[in-house]
Amino acid sequence: MAIPAVVAVVHRERGNPSWGRPIPRSLALATEFETQVKHLHLTAETYVYSAELHSWCDRNRNRVYVPEWLLKAWHIPVDPDLSGKALLRRT
Repeated sequence: MAIPAVVAVVHRERGNPSWGRPIPRSLALATEFETQVKHLHLTAETYVYSAELHSWCDRNRNRVYVPEWLLKAWHIPVDPDLSGKALLRRT
């Protein structure tokens, strides 16, 4: 009589091994406005008095985030409806 071959049984655990563990925090990335402010070495108190920042905000007001209070201080209008214009510019 032949001896049956021994088959190694590998026990596979099922499911997600990370289930129930807290999700690690991701680092918040700086906005383009914050990057520009850092490049110009400005503090929040000196934003309003910077001619370079005013010029940058005026050029990029409809493209990137600029704080509302700063736009109001400089009386810079922002186009609230960019849905159609953004698509026309890309094509």
